[in-house]
Amino acid sequence: QKVRYTMASEAATDGIPEDVASMWKTLDPAIRAALIASESKEAADEKKEASGGGAEGRRAKASDGPRMDDTPKFIGGDSFIKRTSNPQWIKVRSNVYDAIKERRQQELDTKVPVDIEVTMPDGKVLSADKEGNKYQSWRTTPFDVACTISRGLADSTQVARVTYTAFVSDYDPAEDGMGGVDLDEAMGELSIEDSSDEKNKMTMLWDLSRPLVGNVSKMEFLKFDDDSDARTAFWHSSAHVLGEALERLYGSRLTIGPPLAGGFYYDAYMGESGSDGAFKEDDYKAVEAEVQKIVKQKQKFERMVVTKEEALEMFEGNPFKEQIISTKVPDGSRTTVYRCGDLVDLCRGPHLPNTGRIKAFAATRHSATNWLGDTDNDSLQRMYGITFPDKKMLKVWKENQEKAKERDHRRIAAKQELIMFHELSAGSAFWLPHGARIYNKLINFIKEHYWTRGYDEIITPNVYNLDLWHQSGHAMHYKDAMFCFDVEGQEWAMKPMNCPGHCLMFAGKIRSYRDLPLRFADFGVLHRNELSGALSGLTRVRRFQQDDAHIFCREDQIEQEVLGALDFMKSVYTTFGMTYKLELSTRPKKALGDIELWNRAEAALARAMDEFAGKGGWRENPEDGAFYGPKIDIKVMDAMERVHQCATIQLDFQLPIRFGLEYNTGMKEEGKQFARPVMVHRAMLGSVERMFAVLCEHYGGKWPFWLSPRQVMIVPVHKEWNDYCQKVRDRLHDEGFYADVDLSKATFQKKVRNAQVDQYNFQLVVGKAEVENGTVNIRTRDNKVEGEKKVEDLIAYLKELQAEHK
Repeated sequence: QKVRYTMASEAATDGIPEDVASMWKTLDPAIRAALIASESKEAADEKKEASGGGAEGRRAKASDGPRMDDTPKFIGGDSFIKRTSNPQWIKVRSNVYDAIKERRQQELDTKVPVDIEVTMPDGKVLSADKEGNKYQSWRTTPFDVACTISRGLADSTQVARVTYTAFVSDYDPAEDGMGGVDLDEAMGELSIEDSSDEKNKMTMLWDLSRPLVGNVSKMEFLKFDDDSDARTAFWHSSAHVLGEALERLYGSRLTIGPPLAGGFYYDAYMGESGSDGAFKEDDYKAVEAEVQKIVKQKQKFERMVVTKEEALEMFEGNPFKEQIISTKVPDGSRTTVYRCGDLVDLCRGPHLPNTGRIKAFAATRHSATNWLGDTDNDSLQRMYGITFPDKKMLKVWKENQEKAKERDHRRIAAKQELIMFHELSAGSAFWLPHGARIYNKLINFIKEHYWTRGYDEIITPNVYNLDLWHQSGHAMHYKDAMFCFDVEGQEWAMKPMNCPGHCLMFAGKIRSYRDLPLRFADFGVLHRNELSGALSGLTRVRRFQQDDAHIFCREDQIEQEVLGALDFMKSVYTTFGMTYKLELSTRPKKALGDIELWNRAEAALARAMDEFAGKGGWRENPEDGAFYGPKIDIKVMDAMERVHQCATIQLDFQLPIRFGLEYNTGMKEEGKQFARPVMVHRAMLGSVERMFAVLCEHYGGKWPFWLSPRQVMIVPVHKEWNDYCQKVRDRLHDEGFYADVDLSKATFQKKVRNAQVDQYNFQLVVGKAEVENGTVNIRTRDNKVEGEKKVEDLIAYLKELQAEHK
């Protein structure tokens, strides 16, 4: 009898019963893979039927889980009539907040403080402040602990990362607003977790001003310069400050205001589309001035827990907040709000201690958008901002923004005639001859590494029956981002990734332990159905290629394969002249698979990173791994010190299970004849299109010789030497170099200047002496004269540059 699992039900939030989990684990792996594939397909079909079928290839506009789209499309109404400074409803909301705060204080008064200990990353245990006062639950904050070490540390820290040993007996996460399900991250997957392993569940970001609620086994103080979580908290707090300014100045009805990778924004309802409430560039100065007032007031960020009913009362009159509360906060549960100054906002936090930590602010741009990203919903106004804990940092940022405009890959690619786009194939680049030269050089560069590093190149289909994606699990979560179509009554799709096809190839024959590791490399063309509004040059496209490879290895080979991939990555980015940082992203709360396998794999990755970068040469990113395995995140920095996520190394325990992959272990003992391989997803460039854009801006269009689409321009001083110049050009071409000769009627000086502007690496000047001597006179694009050189010597020199990627 089939064991049925509800994998995609919006109501299935309870844990898997122990007896069912046990039965599941005893099933043959191939049967498990078949059941998962079958269930995935059935759930997807039910979802499609429930939604009326939908349009093929449509894009999702709201996450799975409780939905907001059953409500009227236009909800803003007269909640905003016209721009009004300091509207009365701000005072009403504050009064409701104060009344609820009294109730929460009464609850807090019932808590009994107990002595606690805090362990620092170096193992040092702290239990009292400098005056000898004991640390206590419900009283001591991370700020207090930081002050015990030094006031400077406390003042420079943005947020704490806390790992609890255990909570005190009178602390209840649900009562504290921490028990709700994060529906945006909820997974429709079968998750069998070991409830005895509490490590990941006990690590969380914590406000510096929020009292601790138990013994802490590890406390980290996160700073803006050193930690992405610190920057996220800093910019999230800044978004609240921006929201407060918008409410004060215009009476804006705030919707959502998230942090971004570099800054933040706030969306606000400012009346119906076309009204005079819309943001204008003239608003920037007023907003910046208001933010400065808020910053100078050093308003405290105050966290408070509220019930669903209290939240609805507090945000009465803001239909957008009301909708979020009604649909996303479960009945009978609690959530949290934060107050700074006049602003009260729904938020999980954490936040800065006070607004005074923000030393520099700039409103950067504005745009129109729609509620929930759906063009059928209310029109909203979005304002973007950037902040820093130091005014000098803002100055540097503005300088880099100007450089970024000059280096924008779209501008450079158009000027150098590298790519073009057309509305008849939006999101797919047309690679012009000179752009294709760079594209192919990047691919060949990786292929050279493949040859020396033991990879086998393969070629896989571009289209598959959708059953493949049901088996892999991608159809469940990813179908809306796939191009799907009918083939003889069955649903097919263009592949958005290569890994399932590689699994089919591994399963195509019986594999032995002697065959491993297998390293399959694939430059297959991929397609993803990105929203048209999200398309942006080469950084977000619908058609692309990856230097995609999958390594199938034994568990005991993980460490060596990861070391090889890290060495591969180092070689690539050293060649590009880029630096990098490494992060180990560990098991998330929704991880699938055997806990012990996760622990062994994470330990192998840590050992590999220690050997590669040295202890302390990388950082751990707790709970940020993929649900199917831990990963190494590689953050690379370009010439403008911008961070890019391009390369990746990820372990995958789940696809081998879904596809029933096994290899012969060579053992005779019953039950040990076959074992499951571990799959390593790895890419060095990532998307070739995106890497092209990154390198274009990194080099500012001044391509290094080995990668340049215009390497040599030959410039005759007089037309008498045109034939000689053409022969030199042909000789260079035969040796594989991109060489041109300028036979135009422009002056000599103009020809040299044009070649330099067009970013030819070298100009070879030819006059009477060069013709007689069989030489050329070399200049660089920076107008440095390198002198006369024999043509054959020049070729040898250029070959050296090419071979050494200089």
